[in-house]
This record gives sequence, structure tokens and C-alpha cells, in this order.
Amino acid sequence: MFSFLRRPKPAMSTLPPLRLHNTLSGTAEVFVPLSKYEVKMYNCGPTVYGTQHIGNMRAAVFADTLRRVLLAWGYNVKQAINITDFGHLASDADEGEDKMTTGLKREGMELTLENMRTLATKYMEEYFVDIETLGVDRTKITFPRASDYIQEQVALIQTLEQKGYAYQTKNGVYFDTAKFTQYGKLGGINLAGQQEGTRIEQNKEKRNPIDFVLWKSDGTLGWESPWGLGFPGWHIECTAMIFTLLGKQIDIHTGGIEHIPVHHNNELAQAEAASGKRFVQHWLHNDHITIEGKKISKSLGNTVYLHNILDKGFSARALRYWFLTAHYRSTANFTWDALDGANTALARLKRAYIELPQGGNPDEQYLQDFYTALADDLDTPKALALVWTLLKDKAVEPQTKRATILAMDRVLCLGLVDTKPPHKLTITQGDLPSQVQTLLAQREEARAQKDFTQADALRAQLHELGYEVVDTPEGQTVAKIAQPEA
Repeated sequence: MFSFLRRPKPAMSTLPPLRLHNTLSGTAEVFVPLSKYEVKMYNCGPTVYGTQHIGNMRAAVFADTLRRVLLAWGYNVKQAINITDFGHLASDADEGEDKMTTGLKREGMELTLENMRTLATKYMEEYFVDIETLGVDRTKITFPRASDYIQEQVALIQTLEQKGYAYQTKNGVYFDTAKFTQYGKLGGINLAGQQEGTRIEQNKEKRNPIDFVLWKSDGTLGWESPWGLGFPGWHIECTAMIFTLLGKQIDIHTGGIEHIPVHHNNELAQAEAASGKRFVQHWLHNDHITIEGKKISKSLGNTVYLHNILDKGFSARALRYWFLTAHYRSTANFTWDALDGANTALARLKRAYIELPQGGNPDEQYLQDFYTALADDLDTPKALALVWTLLKDKAVEPQTKRATILAMDRVLCLGLVDTKPPHKLTITQGDLPSQVQTLLAQREEARAQKDFTQADALRAQLHELGYEVVDTPEGQTVAKIAQPEA
């Protein structure tokens, strides 16, 4: 559901101009929405053929942070994040196997539209749980599924045909990039380099190697269309859903930098060819996450998922904290040590926040500096550093610090508003059997040495003895859950 309620601006006399780096121009530009009070924003979402890794989570947190900044500036935000449940090939180009087909094969499911939808629903719901755990308010966002907008995609392809931008081959319908003279303008793409590729060898009917599929014919599976049974191309889905939900012109479109050369240039070309209008005012792209210095890759076995982080006793908000320590346009290198550092920092921040008295008003100068940092293309590292500067500032009253940090956290969303004083342990260390105390001590040492595999094994041993161990910022909590089996 879209949210239409006006949000009050921060308690400040003035807000700095919001400047965002626009991929289209290659420069930071002052953000001026098409409408005075409402921002229309579309974020490229997941292809739900499997569990989403932390790189996908970074994109979700980036979009959520941007939304929170826009709300802080007093705008309504009409936001949509697509759910791709068919049609996304192994690459952004028109080659390789469909990812949803890959998912069905992996799980031993027959290749049918019904099974494809079932598989997509499973991983879509998993994605929703993950982003909500990271602080994304899903109730404020529309999540359109591509398979629910088939007729809109067919209609858009027909419009492109009527305007002379599409042609048919035995394999389907293609967009004629030569007819759109500005093709490749997003990110200044080297078209000559793309044309030297091998895609034309796979379909000799294509007029140009960079022409892309609008409708992919399939003799056995898909939806009926004027061009026979088949599927819409991956790129057309986003444009059709944006036109339907947000209109032919929107303020912001986000995605990963990998989308720029092909997917987003294709989106832009077909949208502007169909409407004759500028499609997106501001294109924003987040950079990749690497794992121990290497790009996330299932083939390398270095993929990290949110559940891996939770299983090791880390907080999801610690991952969000770590995301915010790097600018969204910079590569962020994930290591378990870095996450441990973020987890420790967040625990310290929560403890400091809890100890501050209530009843104050935000400090306007600190808020001004905070929003000035965010106004500089979402400089979250600087904004986060200001939180710590404020905590150490002895000239600011404790209750004022608390009110200011709370105002800052409405953008950072580190969960401080929900922070409560820690509960007492269910069982004190002195009440525990010596064997349990020994295992707990060994587990604490394993965590200190970053040996999380050993820590997990020790937790399993404690569970077998009838004790549940939960890691919190304050340490291990222990509860007796059942008598051990005889």
C-alpha cells in the first residue's frame, strides 16, 4: 500500500538542499521532485528463485534509507519494489537460462506456471521477513509481481510496435535500439563494446547485437499473446509496472550498478520510446558488496545470507549498522570481523542510549549537521559519526542527547526506539550445573576468538542438556527449556 500522509519536517529552521548523484548526468544534482510534495520512487527488487544474499539486503536498506531521508525532508513517498517471478535470465542480457527455471530444477519441481508461482511465493515471503528484520516497513511499500501485470506488458509491447520501435523474429519480439538514438545514455555506455559481443550469433534475425527481447516465444509454456505462447522479456516488466502504478514519469529509480549497462538502459529506452517523455528524473545506483575481498558468488561458496548472520548470534540491525558505515556508491567488503565490530558498536550505542534520561528536546545544531551530511548524497558514514560525536559532547545535556539521537534514528533505523533495559537472566551462572557453566565459558571463549563454528557446536551441546542460549549485546542469556533426554 502507498502512504499518502504528510510527514512533518524536522524541528529545524531550515533544511539543506538535498543533493543526489544522478547516474544519468554523472553528477550530484539538487533533488527537485516533479510534484511539490510527493516523490514517486521505484526500486529494482529481487528475482525470487532462491534466498536473497546480503548484497540484495544492501539494496533494500539503501532504498529504505533514501525513503526515510525523503520523509525527513517533508515529502510523501509513493514507493514500489518489483518482485520478478519469471523472465530474468542468468545475465542481464538475453542469454542463459531463466532463473526461475533454475530454481524449479534445483528443488525438483516440474516446469509449470503454477509451480513457478509457488516457488516465487516461497522466496518472496522469505525476502519480506528478511527486510522487515532489517527495519524496512513493508506496509508503506507496494510490491508488484511481474506475473500479475502480463496484460500491461503486452499492451506496452504493442505500443512500441505501433510506434516502429519493435520488430518480430521467429524467437519473439525485439526492441530496435537503432531507432532510439539516445540508447546507452545512462552511464555513458560504450555501445561499440557491447556490439562486439556474441549475442547476435545466438539469433541472426536480430538487426543489432544490442537489440533486446520484448516478448520471448515459447512453444510449450507461458501466456497467450498476439505473438503466440511465451513470456514478456525481463526488461519490459519494470517499465510496464511503473507506468501502471506510478505513471509515465517518476522521480527516482534505484538499483545495483550491475543494472546500468543493459537492464536500466533498456528500461529507459522502451519507456521514453513509448511515452515520448523523460522517464526518470534521478537514477541512483548502489555499489556491490564483496566477501573477504571477492565478489559474492555461489560458485566460490562465499555467499552470506541474513540467516547465517542471525545463526551466529549477531543482530540484523548490526548488519544495517555495517551497511551505513559505507557510502552506498562505494564497494563494501564484508568480513565477520567487520560485522562483529558493528555489532559491538551498536551494543555500546544502545547501552549509552538506555542510560540517557528522557524529557529533552533535540539539539538543533547537531540535527542541522546530521541532515547536512545526509543532504550530501546520503553520506551515512558521516551522519553515523555525528551520533558518536554527540554522545561524547559534554556540553550537551543528557536528555537533549537522547532526544537528538532518537530523531537521528528515525532515518538510521538502528532500533534505538525499541531498545529497553536488558532483562535479568532467567538463570544465574551460580545456579547452573558445573558442566553447563564449563560449556558456557568455552563458548564465550570461542566467540571471543571468532570461532563461530565451535560456538554453534557448543550451543547445540547445551541445547541437548536442556538449556537454551541466546546471544545479546549484554552477553549470553540462559534458560532451562527441558529435561535432557535419558
